[in-house]
Amino acid sequence: MQVIRVQFKPVGKKYYFSPNNIALNPDDKVVVETIRGIELGTVVGSVIDIDETELVSELKPILRKATKRDLEDYKIAKEKENGVKEKTKFYAINNGLEMKILGCEYTLDLGKLIIYFEAEGRVDFRQLVKDLAEEFKVRIELRQVGPRDGAKFIGGLGPCGLKICCVTHIDDFDNVTIKMAKNQNLSLNPQKISGTCGKLLCCIKYEDEVYKQARLNLPDIGDTVKTKDGIGKVIGLDILKGLIQVKYPDERFETITSKDVLDKREHKQAVDDEKLRSLE
Repeated sequence: MQVIRVQFKPVGKKYYFSPNNIALNPDDKVVVETIRGIELGTVVGSVIDIDETELVSELKPILRKATKRDLEDYKIAKEKENGVKEKTKFYAINNGLEMKILGCEYTLDLGKLIIYFEAEGRVDFRQLVKDLAEEFKVRIELRQVGPRDGAKFIGGLGPCGLKICCVTHIDDFDNVTIKMAKNQNLSLNPQKISGTCGKLLCCIKYEDEVYKQARLNLPDIGDTVKTKDGIGKVIGLDILKGLIQVKYPDERFETITSKDVLDKREHKQAVDDEKLRSLE
């Protein structure tokens, strides 16, 4: 099945559409119909073949290449969005709703106004929708998004001092787990491994595979290992350098590599109780 990818925001998710026998090139502006309505998107890459099992929803066709009129309509839609966010905040406060208004966008045909917000738990915004529909004379859709999408709307700087990744290059969020942070021996202090969204830093995922491979021949902290100098307890690791810090029962400390471990089976084996107590 032939498909082509279309993106609606500079750093946004890419969606599959049928090229519909239209000659398309990368960066072409196209008009498509989505579940939100008629929208203007940008072609990413060329036509590719995929298996039907890769589709998660019905494949819709590209309606047409964007015309001069379409581009003008898009500009008008963007201009109309100015002020919508502040007006929505006003009505939300008026209705006593605890919600953070993040942004808004009109569909290309101006048939719908979509407003994005973040909130803890469910929000009864029925009256808000009525107020906004009366104000803007258009169909209103309020869409609640998660903390990561909220950070993408707002932007900001990460702990590295650079713009947060979801604003610069992440188009779809990967699952990030605490296990990944543990694999990299990162501090498990939430303040140090959380982004502006309050969730685990996306960049923890970037090096996860590297650390997984590097750890294959390394024990875990707290394991016991057997070396030429005896049985010791692992008290520290430099994963990328492949170094293991070992403490022996006589209070000696040594830094070794995985090659210095005589019996790797000792990584997961316990020594007798007396030896274990002497290592504490």
